[in-house]
Amino acid sequence: MKTELKHINFSYRTDSQKEYNIPLSYQLFGKDLFSAPIILVNHALTGNSNVSGEKGWWKQLIGEHQVIDTGQYTVLCFNIPGNGFDDFFIDECEDFTPSDIANIFLKGLEILNIKSLHAIIGGSLGGGIGWEMLVKKPHLAEIFIPVACDFKTHDWLHAQCLVQKFLLNQNDEPLQKARIHAMLCYRTPESLNNRFQNRYSEEKQRLESEDWLVYHGKALNERFSLKSYKLMNHLLMNINANEEHLEKIQARMHMISVDTDLFFPASEIRMCFEKLKEKNKDVFYHEITSVHGHDAFLMEYKQLNTIIKNILKNE
Repeated sequence: MKTELKHINFSYRTDSQKEYNIPLSYQLFGKDLFSAPIILVNHALTGNSNVSGEKGWWKQLIGEHQVIDTGQYTVLCFNIPGNGFDDFFIDECEDFTPSDIANIFLKGLEILNIKSLHAIIGGSLGGGIGWEMLVKKPHLAEIFIPVACDFKTHDWLHAQCLVQKFLLNQNDEPLQKARIHAMLCYRTPESLNNRFQNRYSEEKQRLESEDWLVYHGKALNERFSLKSYKLMNHLLMNINANEEHLEKIQARMHMISVDTDLFFPASEIRMCFEKLKEKNKDVFYHEITSVHGHDAFLMEYKQLNTIIKNILKNE
């Protein structure tokens, strides 16, 4: 499945009062716009709008005859401006917050004349932006599925992003080093220990686990820009949807956590669920069981598919 990259151009004043011309790019998958229920997918930190098809990063979830069936839905995905997928970059990443990205996505929907969505789904940073969108426009979606994320960045995640920031501001292989550190947060000690078991590569003269980390650092450096990574890390560091307004969200909410997540701990997501449940909100909690930690939302497709299939089946 191939879909062309489309663009919407508009001027935007950030919450920090900076003026930008935003070339917001997006892709559509499945049914023609306005011919079927629309599902908005918000991509994660190094993701992009290409969510389905041969090179789609969520193709195990979205596509023909998949759980999010492109034969039944229109799937829309915006690129976070500055992620570089559309060759647009932002020099001053701190001009923007997730609140700004939510405003930009909402403006994109307005220009496309999309007044309501069947669902918003997003993993990690993408889910955080979903929270920000719905706090600003509580009636926007019928269903909200935040995966491996919370409505705000808590202290532990903020601290890890701070380390990322320090690494990204170095001169010597900043992106590679930041990615290596990030991989140790995306996964768990058990995940790495079980996979590599201290095996040593005679050919590379180093532990296989070290070789794996170095590979991931180099691979990201080849496909992602330093400017984009700085922006995404800054956004992940600053998710902060207004907690007082969460109960105003009208969507049926299905929070999906990972029991071993080091970035967005299941305990924090469960706490948010319990607070909203006290308000008699239409809110549900699901938990993926995995040794792999945060990255499980990109790995445990059998569990994720089952959860989302049941959510959409009960719509």
